[in-house]
Amino acid sequence: MNKLKSLDGLFAGRHFDREVIILCVRWYLRYKLSRRDLVEMMAV
Repeated sequence: MNKLKSLDGLFAGRHFDREVIILCVRWYLRYKLSRRDLVEMMAV
């Protein structure tokens, strides 16, 4: 439970939800996307 609270602190005050951030990071690392690619994909 303590580990979950520390993760919540990492995402506090962010513009996007935690799940969206994790999904984008996963795509960024897995498919070698650029940040511009991610921005375009999330804007749709």
